[in-house]
Amino acid sequence: MEKCMLKMEHITKRFHGVTALDDVSFEVEKGEIHALVGENGAGKSTLMKILSGVYPDGSYEGRLILGGEEQHFRGTKDAELAGIAIIYQELNLVKSMNICENIFLGNELRKKRVIQWNEQYKIAADLMRTVKLQESPKTMVSSLGVGKQQLVEIAKALNKKAKLIILDEPTASLTEIEVGILMGILKELKRDGTTCIYISHKLNEVIQIADSVTVLRDGQTIVTKGISEVNEEKLISYMVGRELVQLFPHQAHTRREKILETHRWTVMNTKQPGKKLVDDVNISVYRGEILGIAGLMGAGRTEFALSLFGMLKADEKSELWLNGQKVQIRSPEQAIRMGIGYVSEDRKQYGLILSHDVKRNMSLASLKRLTHLWTINQNLEITQAQQYVKDLNIKVRDVDQCTETLSGGNQQKVILAKWMLAKPEVLILDEPTRGVDVGAKYEIYQIMNELVSKGVAIIMISSELPEILGMSDRIYVMHEGTINGELTRENATQEKILYCASGERGEYVGSSAE
Repeated sequence: MEKCMLKMEHITKRFHGVTALDDVSFEVEKGEIHALVGENGAGKSTLMKILSGVYPDGSYEGRLILGGEEQHFRGTKDAELAGIAIIYQELNLVKSMNICENIFLGNELRKKRVIQWNEQYKIAADLMRTVKLQESPKTMVSSLGVGKQQLVEIAKALNKKAKLIILDEPTASLTEIEVGILMGILKELKRDGTTCIYISHKLNEVIQIADSVTVLRDGQTIVTKGISEVNEEKLISYMVGRELVQLFPHQAHTRREKILETHRWTVMNTKQPGKKLVDDVNISVYRGEILGIAGLMGAGRTEFALSLFGMLKADEKSELWLNGQKVQIRSPEQAIRMGIGYVSEDRKQYGLILSHDVKRNMSLASLKRLTHLWTINQNLEITQAQQYVKDLNIKVRDVDQCTETLSGGNQQKVILAKWMLAKPEVLILDEPTRGVDVGAKYEIYQIMNELVSKGVAIIMISSELPEILGMSDRIYVMHEGTINGELTRENATQEKILYCASGERGEYVGSSAE
């Protein structure tokens, strides 16, 4: 029996003269979970697009061997017929269809051109039991959370008789409970002989789930190891080419005067009358500190941030004070004018205009300052963009490069440059390192430290407890729209944060700011 499921030998791929993959060789054994890791821009996505037929035979150099036979995919359909399924971070489901319709989309069971619905629903129900989905096959996908949509994608792959499933950042938007469910399903699929390629920036998950791991760096294969031969620190050094002495480079910050505070801050849910998204939140924020906001998904953290930035309307009894003055913010434009910046957790939808170039994305929040007589000072725009590209180590050809072509980490640094150019007094960072590799994370943390040293107040929302603990000077914990605990850097632990996040109250509720 062929032990090796997949071999990709001496793969080289170029885009307009730029080498994205340089003689990459990659091997996966049958029935194993093989992790593929590397910084953004290392070549992981390009390699998987070759494997899944997005880049057809002839557009790259090298050999692709599956189950002992060399393959020449002309497109994604050829890859599917060969037993390869890829599940992207941005799920490929039709929200207006039900679960069964999505599972069979493009592969409907027909007799004389008539879809066999009863048979499809029966098969869909069996597949859903396999992936631990308890809903009806007729449930609309739009009503499912991201975690359950991920399971629908896996069921869809199994329906196509996939022998090799590629999962690209599968847990980026999942809760800890959903991550646990997914891990259990992948282990069951492994026991049934399905091979998985697992791409993730979350190295603790890689250590937990994978049998082996391959590291890519700058389009080249650095190493392939059994998972027992590595730890997180070793993987990081392979990925970035150097050892990061401390993953969270927190610096001693000098807290200055109070800059922002809320009183009785409440935000109503306009879609569900009577329901509160944010309920009576009272916080204080100081210049020169990183204030962490922790909580479980759905706790109201993002809604609170959006309301401070004028994207959601606060209740009329709510009060916002900036620099000792009571203010009202009814739009993002007002927020920017008053010195508040906001980096969204969804950088592609709310942080960037992907079709625009780097310099224009950087200048978006500062156009008034760069404009004279309705004309943008392009020389100043270019000069300042070039300076931030240099200061933040953004990997671009030049500032005219389309932002869509950048890696996730570099896109995130473009957003940070946008706000540094706008010179905010308060900068809200919502999941600032989501989908970003460890090397770029480290650089983003350094940027945060630099901003704080200049007197900027940073409000950081994060679902990653190590990040909250590693970078925050002070932490508020939210539960169901309220502040349910406040912790100092000195007494904060994961256990205490989870205690407050789950709704418990007690010794961890305090007022350390005053």
